[in-house]
Amino acid sequence: MSERSEQQPEPIDPFEEIIAAETDRDPDLAVIEAGSRTLRAQGGAPEADVPSRPTDPAVDKALREVETELATRWGETKLEPSVRRIAALMDILGEPQRSYPSIHITGTNGKTSTARMIEALLGAFELRTGRYTSPHVQSITERISLDGAPISAERFIETFEDIKPYIEMVDSQQEYRLSFFEVLTGMAYAAFADAPVDVAVVEVGMGGTWDATNVIDGDVAVVTPIDLDHTDRLGTTPAEIAVEKAGVVKQDATVILAQQPVDAAQVMLKKAVEVDATVAREGLEFGVVSRQVAVGGQMLTLRGLGGEYPGVYLALHGPYQAHNAAVALAAVEAFFGVGSQRPEPLDLDTVRKAFAAVSAPGRLEVVRRSPTVVLDAAHNPAGARATAEAVGEAFDFSRLIGVVGASGDKNVRGLLEAFEPIFAEVVITQNSSHRAMDADELAGIAVEVFGEERVQVEPRLPDALEAAITLAEEEGEFAGGGVLVTGSVITVGEARLLLGKG
Repeated sequence: MSERSEQQPEPIDPFEEIIAAETDRDPDLAVIEAGSRTLRAQGGAPEADVPSRPTDPAVDKALREVETELATRWGETKLEPSVRRIAALMDILGEPQRSYPSIHITGTNGKTSTARMIEALLGAFELRTGRYTSPHVQSITERISLDGAPISAERFIETFEDIKPYIEMVDSQQEYRLSFFEVLTGMAYAAFADAPVDVAVVEVGMGGTWDATNVIDGDVAVVTPIDLDHTDRLGTTPAEIAVEKAGVVKQDATVILAQQPVDAAQVMLKKAVEVDATVAREGLEFGVVSRQVAVGGQMLTLRGLGGEYPGVYLALHGPYQAHNAAVALAAVEAFFGVGSQRPEPLDLDTVRKAFAAVSAPGRLEVVRRSPTVVLDAAHNPAGARATAEAVGEAFDFSRLIGVVGASGDKNVRGLLEAFEPIFAEVVITQNSSHRAMDADELAGIAVEVFGEERVQVEPRLPDALEAAITLAEEEGEFAGGGVLVTGSVITVGEARLLLGKG
């Protein structure tokens, strides 16, 4: 243990006492919040775009009741590949998703960050936006945003109550009840119509063709890089996965295509021809001209559909975020008709202002200093490789400790292999989700990848964070030790809470 930890002994085990005092609360959340009070490694103030629990007990109770009802439905990993149920709900609600134009985003990695950038750009041009993304980092209300901010708990509850009778009607008429994700999608589309929004930015949950979001006709379809994920449902090659994701490309739409494996690109281009869609390809019609690492992010020159945009500061790390920015810019240009109806580019100052304000909680997010603790929601090999590259570029760690808690349905060996070159040691843990891989099972794979001497197992996430911070501190207060928490969005969300964020 470090000198600092010897001077600050742990309290006399208030952990179980706090949990016992919160018997009327969700047990997993009670554990997380109790842990956040006993950790000596506290972070800073909560981020504005990651809401905490409602402070009003009545609102908090009502939100928990909605969450409990949603939890009785099929989870996001149990699917029946069709849009019959969500289409029936939209029909009975009067097709709210048809009352505004939309930008529809699919792909394997980078969807949420790209959605946030698109939202920021549209908002900077004084359009009222609705954004629907998944999964959430900490609060379910994050999934539905209006004007760049998650809807309030009160509005979330009200939206659910408004459409609940119609949900029950559809449930009674279908072979299967509406799933968790289908209900949330219906809520988002209803909330956007009620606002009303000028444009909706919608991220698919999985795939495209039969994803619940795919009852919209996106004027612009965005395809972020396609890689192997959800192979049991989408296919085992990029081309097979692209077939499913191509379902978001609609008649006469504009397709913004990020850099893709050749076989995936061919699938997308073929679909575009079939539906008379216009395609803009990264590296040809738009892209990143140059990028330089800057304090807190990077400085970019982007080439859009209407010309170059120099001096764009992006407060996010990593080459992949620069590519996400290029994709987002092209999507917004396409939405405004740049390159087709209008030749001139978007206003440069407005573009710069929008990108400078973009945030991405849980994506290479620094939540603590001395030692530095970084959170990143990479959960598949492609995402892990991008994160590892970005960490090496943006941070000068002399010794990096990994904290990894992954889901059992992911390619965890590939994820661990991507991080092996940058982790001096790894602390294996598990989050509170029922999908979490058992810590001992994950550790067995980690030992094969890292070697036994570099692997430590702490099944409880609070203990894993404590152990990793202690290991990072072993080099001394002014050395370059750091901690990267990764493997799952859920792991990152719970770590955020434990470190005082939200």
